[in-house]
Amino acid sequence: MRTKILEILRECPEEYLSGEEISRRLAVSRTAIWKHMQTLKQAGYEIEAHPRQGYRMQNRPDLLLPYEIRNGLDTKIVGQKEIYYFAELDSTNNEGKKQANLGCPEGSIVLSESQHGGRGRLSRGWFSPAGKGIWLSVVLRPTFNPYDAPKCTLLAAVAVTKAIRRVTQVECGIKWPNDILYKGKKIVGILTEMSAEMDAINHIVIGMGINVNISEQEFPAELKDIATSLSLATGQEISRLRLLNAVLIELEQGYEQVLQRGFSEMLNEWRRLSVTLGQQVNVVGGGREFSGIAVDIDHDGALLVETNSGLEKVLAGDVSIRPKV
Repeated sequence: MRTKILEILRECPEEYLSGEEISRRLAVSRTAIWKHMQTLKQAGYEIEAHPRQGYRMQNRPDLLLPYEIRNGLDTKIVGQKEIYYFAELDSTNNEGKKQANLGCPEGSIVLSESQHGGRGRLSRGWFSPAGKGIWLSVVLRPTFNPYDAPKCTLLAAVAVTKAIRRVTQVECGIKWPNDILYKGKKIVGILTEMSAEMDAINHIVIGMGINVNISEQEFPAELKDIATSLSLATGQEISRLRLLNAVLIELEQGYEQVLQRGFSEMLNEWRRLSVTLGQQVNVVGGGREFSGIAVDIDHDGALLVETNSGLEKVLAGDVSIRPKV
C-alpha cells in the first residue's frame, strides 16, 4: 500500500493530492491513508500535509528503502519478492544465510544502512558506516554443481564493476578474486558463502560491500592508504539508490547468462575487467609464499601464476595476493 501511495505522489510532484482522491484511487479509507502517511514520514519522507489541499511529497530520504528500490527496478527475480531492510546488522551475509535457511525465495536481498560485524574474505572486517555505502547480500538457488559456486564471486565482481562504470564512469577494475579497486585502493569487497549437499546447492549468499559516499576523514587510520570511495573518486556524491538498481540488474543479467550458457563468457568478461592479470604478484597462504606474473584464470576461476619454477594454480579462499613491491 505504501508503495502505491508513493507512486501516486510521484505522479504529481508539484501538486497537492487530497486524501479523498488518494483513498478513492486505492479503495481504502482516508484514515488508512493518513496512517500510511505517518509511517512514511517516520521513515524519512518529507510529506507536506495541507488541511484543505491534501498531500505533497517534498523530499525523499537517502535511505535504501524497499519502496524506493522496487520503484522502476527492471529485474525478474532479484529484489522482486523479498527485501529485508535493516537500519543496522552485524552482517548482511549472516542475515542472508538465516533467511535462506528459512526458505526465502531466490533473488531475495538483504540490505542494512550499517554493519557492525561486516566481513570480507579470510574473516577480515569490513568498515560499514551508516548511510555511506551499499551493504548488500543476495540469495541465489542455482541449478549448477557445487564446484562451480566459487565462480559466483567472479560473477558478482563483473556485475558490480560494470554497474559502477555505467553509473559513475569510474574506471575501476577487479583484483582477483574478490576486490574491486580504483587506482590501487579498494572500493568493493565480495564474500560468497554456500550451503550444499554432495551434488546440489541449497543456496548461495553473495555479500557485497560498496564504499559509496565515505569521506577521507571518515575512514579509520588503518584504511586510509588502502581504501577509497566512489565519491572520493568522482568528487561528488553518488546516488546509492541508482547504483544499487544498476548492481541488481547487472547481477541478474550475468546470472541468467551463466544458467543458460555456462561460465565461459563471464570469465572472459572478468579477464577484460581485471587489474591482476599481467601483474607481478606475491602469493601468501596455505603455508607457502611465492611470486610471479599473474597470466590468466582457468575454467574454474583459479589464478594462474607464472613463476621461475613453472605455472602455479592458486585457488580462491586459501591465499591472499598483493602487488609485488
